[in-house]
Amino acid sequence: MSFPAPRKLPWLLMISVAVFIGDRLTKVWVSTHIRLGGAIPIIPNVLRISHWTNDGAAFSLFADSASPHVVRWGLVSFTLLAAAAVLVAMVRLGSRFTPTTVALALIFAGALGNVHDRIAYGSVVDFIEVHIFSYHFPDFNVADSSVVTGACLLLLDSLRSREHGAENRD
Repeated sequence: MSFPAPRKLPWLLMISVAVFIGDRLTKVWVSTHIRLGGAIPIIPNVLRISHWTNDGAAFSLFADSASPHVVRWGLVSFTLLAAAAVLVAMVRLGSRFTPTTVALALIFAGALGNVHDRIAYGSVVDFIEVHIFSYHFPDFNVADSSVVTGACLLLLDSLRSREHGAENRD
């Protein structure tokens, strides 16, 4: 008699909840301790904790739109649809831990973290400011980092899957 593998979905959702809570706590801390436009240097000329808001999408795309409410609710709608699709994928794949399922948990948390801000406040708090030589990387937050980390994991896992598939065909 064989038993089905225990579901890992609750653990994957716990990853999402932990990242979401971390995102909220850091944004609240920054909002209450650093004035808008202010910053605290962490590594001089490299890393600062700053306080900015982003009304647009990634890299402030659409931030200067003539229709900010359309942009806001368009981004909210798109993010909620994407988060729902990611959740469905997590439920379907949630019987084990893989780079893909962990990536989905990270992407789900990041999407919810930023959509929460857009719905509640109309913009997203960004606070991690990185300078590399003369380049200033667009400010970001824990939710953004979670989405990017998840996307990188998905990419790496898909490349790894192709390599294993090619080895198996030879």
